[in-house]
Amino acid sequence: MSVRVRFAPSPTGKLHVGSARTALFNWLFAKHERGAFILRIEDTDQKRSNPAFLEDIYASLTFLGIHADEGPYFQSQRMPLYQAHAERLLSAGRAARKEKAVVFEVTPRPVTFNDVLRGDITVDTTLFETLVLMKSDGTPTYNFACVVDDALMKVSHVIRGDDHIANTPKQVVLYEALGFPIPIFCHIPLIVGADRARLSKRQGATSVEEYRQVGYLPEAFVNYLALLGWSPGGNREMVPPQELIELFELSKVRKTAAFFDLRKLDWLNGQYLKQTPVPKLSGLLAERLMAKGWLPADYDRAWLEQLTALIRDRIKVLEDVEEQHAFFFQEPPQYQPEAVDQFLRQNGTLQHLQALRERLSHLKAFDAASVEEATRAYAAEQGLDAKALIHPVRVAVTGRAVSPPLFGCMAVLGRDKVLSRLAHAAELAKP
Repeated sequence: MSVRVRFAPSPTGKLHVGSARTALFNWLFAKHERGAFILRIEDTDQKRSNPAFLEDIYASLTFLGIHADEGPYFQSQRMPLYQAHAERLLSAGRAARKEKAVVFEVTPRPVTFNDVLRGDITVDTTLFETLVLMKSDGTPTYNFACVVDDALMKVSHVIRGDDHIANTPKQVVLYEALGFPIPIFCHIPLIVGADRARLSKRQGATSVEEYRQVGYLPEAFVNYLALLGWSPGGNREMVPPQELIELFELSKVRKTAAFFDLRKLDWLNGQYLKQTPVPKLSGLLAERLMAKGWLPADYDRAWLEQLTALIRDRIKVLEDVEEQHAFFFQEPPQYQPEAVDQFLRQNGTLQHLQALRERLSHLKAFDAASVEEATRAYAAEQGLDAKALIHPVRVAVTGRAVSPPLFGCMAVLGRDKVLSRLAHAAELAKP
């Protein structure tokens, strides 16, 4: 059998993480089986469909590295096909007109279909005695359009969320009435949040775009989505996209709901960041920093790479460069009031900052090793525990009580900024 799958989002909202996982499973299955992945846009609800949401779908799929082999097809452009097949059923006496709508009377009987994960599922059709095929406004219902499209597009496997299980027996009845072959069904479990309810805005971000904006790497996000309900075996957690394709098997998708763990995603993304070459990661950070106005277009690439190497192992998402390391780009930095109170306004701190500033101003080289040697030497001369000097200097230079390695920060900032900040902090340290 030639594998043909489809992903069929509606452009009525931003692409949801759950829908993205469905798209990914379809795409991985198609690539693994050397089949075709079809993109179909279900936009029959013209009132709710929005071009901005369509662009979001395209951008999100591109971010995930998912590219269609066929499509996009638009249901709004296929109305004559749905009308023609409704007429077929009307002519055969299988459907009837009712107040401008076309309805299908279902014969009471059990309907059985096979699901890849759950085996045979049987439903009594008395639960849905009548199916509307075409609404009074001339547009098809979801179930009817879905059956016509899947059949005409020769879809071999329908892989979708298990919230569609209730739709499947209705569609099976329509496949049979239209004389179409019935595809193989696979209903994958939903993604749930911390409260074990369906992932919603209460648990935080739900759209792919929000995760892209925060700065998750696409390969890390795809890796994480793939592991929501599926496992490559061997307790592996880092599986790059090409290996996902090689290892993916539909039958190994778990039947239970997948828990979206943001901490696990952050950890995984952090691992990918650590493996990203500094020049590449520096370029990604530069895009964000220029967009924020913190970095000029003609920025010093060597300098930013030096900064990137310093912080790479400390960030979980790209946004962390803005949230936790703004002090590299703001002059003077924003000082945390509690850090100022705890470390700068102590007896003797003012004099030590002034004296250290004077010593650092005479250094021939201003690299991390030279700055560290001078700072520790001054502390020893003054009979200070090194920490008693380093903590106030950290706050003076970064504005924060916690930062990347202090002497590395000072080297990246450079002599002029460090001396300026030590002078500024000395003013803050005055009683």
